[in-house]
Amino acid sequence: MPFIKYDDWWIRGFDYPRQQLAFLLFLSAICWVLSNQQNDALNIAVSVILVSATLYQGYRILPYTPLHGKDAKDAEILEESSGHLTLMISNVLQTNTRTDLLISLVKERDPDILLTVETNKWWEEKIMEGLGDTYPYRVPVPIENLYGMHLWSKLELIDPEVKYRIKDDIPSVETSIKLENGHEVDLYFLHPMPPSPTEAYASTGRDAELSLVGLEIKERDHKTVIVAGDMNDVAWSHSSRLFQRLSGLLDPRRGRGMFSTFHAEHRLLRWPLDHVFHSSDLAVVDLERLPYIGSDHFPVLITLSYEPAQDENQGETPEEDDLEEAEETIEKGKAHEDDAVIKER
Repeated sequence: MPFIKYDDWWIRGFDYPRQQLAFLLFLSAICWVLSNQQNDALNIAVSVILVSATLYQGYRILPYTPLHGKDAKDAEILEESSGHLTLMISNVLQTNTRTDLLISLVKERDPDILLTVETNKWWEEKIMEGLGDTYPYRVPVPIENLYGMHLWSKLELIDPEVKYRIKDDIPSVETSIKLENGHEVDLYFLHPMPPSPTEAYASTGRDAELSLVGLEIKERDHKTVIVAGDMNDVAWSHSSRLFQRLSGLLDPRRGRGMFSTFHAEHRLLRWPLDHVFHSSDLAVVDLERLPYIGSDHFPVLITLSYEPAQDENQGETPEEDDLEEAEETIEKGKAHEDDAVIKER
């Protein structure tokens, strides 16, 4: 289904469960071979198709396992923390009332910056009660539509701005901070709408926002950048990979693991929806999926180290037609048209 070049939710939904599909296809291939001993043309053809499909699904998710080489390098500067930044992102689930679980976890892990999504006014008040003194710099965007967003920071925020890039009720936050060593980092926090029968009919809006941010970052070449949030997209999808090529950012999960964050309550139905991408002058000190907080998402914690000496221009560059595709998707996303054609690779 993902080979079909349209972004309707019932097509793009097959981007998500590739690991589950790989297992089911592998199991089906074994059962087919064991239950059909005759080597006629039909049995051989079905066996080849099942094995080929299993290998293809495995190929798509392989980079997000420890069997693949790491895209983002491991940090070498561990003792000197003036160039370190610890970021925690958490989709709290607006209807979740276990604020105590999130607050106690934040106090335990003590990130420099906390991003919470699906946070409304009630969540804002509860987090303020528990963490307000710890995080004096804040960007509150309390909305009751499941797309509220709050940024909490120990570090002073430079020119923070709330943007509505594609839809006028789905915010994103853009700001900069200075590390303890004085180096400036640009931060983008996103939570686009997913393609689903109950929300957006197609992935056009989500893909348009990712493409728009990717192009913005591309224009700011040689900047230290972090993009994070609940992207409502999996790491191995065409839209995520297009975003990486446009922006030149790295995915720290590649070579380290999937770090599947959704659905927290269904072990067999999980995929990585919460992302952190970063520029190649940052190296990974630690990346971790955190414990359950009552939400349908697990929080993610990452510590990055500014190490320009390790920067070897590791990021990808746009391929032929990437810019054209991105511009078309952005145009249709802003016009709220759900019929963009994608170019699967």
